[in-house]
Amino acid sequence: MSINSVLATDQLPVVVIGAGPVGLAAAAHLLERGIEPLVLEAGPSAGSAVRDWAHVRLFSPWSEITDPAAEKLLAPTGWTRPDGSACPTGGDWAERYLQPLADVLGDRVRYGATVAGVARAGRDRIVDSGRDEQPFTVRVLPADGREERISARAVIDASGTWSTPGPMGADGLPALGEKSATGRISYRVPDLGDPAVRARYAGKRTAVVGSGASAFTALACLADLAEDEPGTHAVWILRRGITGSTFGGGEADELPARGALGLRAKAAVEAGHASAATGFRTQAVERDGDRLVLVDEDGRRLDPVDEVIVLTGLRPDLSFLSEIRLGLDDRLQAPTALAPLIDPNVHSCGTVYPHGVNELSHPEQGLYLVGMKSYGRAPTFLAMTGYEQVRSITAALAGDHEAAERVELTLPETGVCGGAGLFEEQENAEQAAGGCCSAPSTLQTGIDTPATSPGGC
Repeated sequence: MSINSVLATDQLPVVVIGAGPVGLAAAAHLLERGIEPLVLEAGPSAGSAVRDWAHVRLFSPWSEITDPAAEKLLAPTGWTRPDGSACPTGGDWAERYLQPLADVLGDRVRYGATVAGVARAGRDRIVDSGRDEQPFTVRVLPADGREERISARAVIDASGTWSTPGPMGADGLPALGEKSATGRISYRVPDLGDPAVRARYAGKRTAVVGSGASAFTALACLADLAEDEPGTHAVWILRRGITGSTFGGGEADELPARGALGLRAKAAVEAGHASAATGFRTQAVERDGDRLVLVDEDGRRLDPVDEVIVLTGLRPDLSFLSEIRLGLDDRLQAPTALAPLIDPNVHSCGTVYPHGVNELSHPEQGLYLVGMKSYGRAPTFLAMTGYEQVRSITAALAGDHEAAERVELTLPETGVCGGAGLFEEQENAEQAAGGCCSAPSTLQTGIDTPATSPGGC
């Protein structure tokens, strides 16, 4: 490639996929480095995915969910960060921070722009010759349906995992009959402030499948509904038994709102508003008139339920990256070097060991997965991590490799050991041995701090 071609490529924008918290932070950091960003958002506004859970309160406070470069960009508009100690709802986050940030970025953010593919210009994934010298080509489907191709010097994929929730089946596939029963199955925490949603669950028997913060939230909300609506009951479907760590860190959690959420779920069970079906690995969903019956892999059948809420985690959509050479862990679908540091089979403490732009790189130079998507199927991401990720990546794109590899990260610990993927006997053995919570919470890293998981009704 000629010098003129290299210079021409350097003049191209960095395409950022997704106008969520981490994608917009990436744009702010790029501008701070003098690099032009172009943010492509499939939805109609900033934080479209966040707005889908606008009713849910985060368990991280404002001080941990705004990015420093973004705040500098917002400052001339008169914007000030809300009370740093308060935990906002998803709606607050979108309206009071994400949308103002996108507005400042102006036409650098394009809405209704769905990315259908990313590749190297003139090279499919097989071709080696001249590959790294070619710009990226990003295929976009605008809202008007006309296809468009955008050239980019680099691509930062911050599209998240919200669009691909996990299924009910314990083997990672949809349970038999799950797809045909979608009218009575939801994959989101219900907004019981919506009269139509409230009527859907009031006085009904609802199965809640999952064991994380979202499941805690659903159980707590349904318990609140049961106080006002007789006959409302939740059946909590757990693939493992109930242990000391089932309800999270409780009062030992350094994120108090997260600990309180687990305690609310525990209170729902103790008050009789929810019952637990433990050791239940769903294999099939059968009809019983207008109700559903869940069947586990050993043939055990639960009493019929009216509704099912499936909260079994989220997955990255990799379909539009099929012509890109990715280096992903074969279990988590996270970057190969990052996966061992966040593997829920090993720990769920919230401690993240040092990692940076090098751990987030792929065989395809100039392509990065960031934010929730970088964690693949791991559930332990916080917003601060994503902000540090894009700070490091943009430093590397600007040629400041010292800054890219130098960052100090402090993360709150959960006070709970044992990964979500462990069986009960493994958990008990780990806890007896002292678990993993002795790791330091202040870490030297090259980037990263997780995008906040939602919690609370």
